[in-house]
Amino acid sequence: MCLSTVYRNTLTPENVMMKNVMRIECKDGLVIITDLMERQMAIEGELEMANLVDGVAVVKEKVPA
Repeated sequence: MCLSTVYRNTLTPENVMMKNVMRIECKDGLVIITDLMERQMAIEGELEMANLVDGVAVVKEKVPA
């Protein structure tokens, strides 16, 4: 099973949004991440990068205008 850690904007420890992520969905300007326990978080932005070998993903958060 491949689980990932999702980061906000940059791959730094202080920007970890969620660990053990099993699903990432992009829908209507939102990135919806779901962990192994079925907890969800929705972030307004876009998936910038996903490296499934290393188990990391970065979500670029939309900055309010």
